[in-house]
Amino acid sequence: MSRTIIVVDDSRLARMVVAGILGRVQPDWRMVEAGSGAEALALVREGGADVALVDFNMPDMDGLALVEELRGVRPDMPVAVISANAQDAIVARARNLGAAFIEKPLKDESLKPFLSGAALKLGRAGP
Repeated sequence: MSRTIIVVDDSRLARMVVAGILGRVQPDWRMVEAGSGAEALALVREGGADVALVDFNMPDMDGLALVEELRGVRPDMPVAVISANAQDAIVARARNLGAAFIEKPLKDESLKPFLSGAALKLGRAGP
């Protein structure tokens, strides 16, 4: 079943890396990109995503603030926070918000478990 993942990162290169991984791991999924938290919120509010992959370090709002906003819009959306900054407090806050934490640099084997779990959760939830 085709799903849409929103990749939120102010780095175009980071979004390109995710696109490559997604093409290998979930080739039937569509990817939409957002370069900021505000852009991502607008897209999600329009119903433009089933899953979110959110960078922690962004200029307008950090990824955890964005996850809090996303929870208000789509409480059950599978979300992962990605960052090279794997401090215990950041990881714990992500988990408290019901989000996975994936450490950068992203690789197929680090992203695949999240994507597989999201696919299973969405499959149970229906279209």
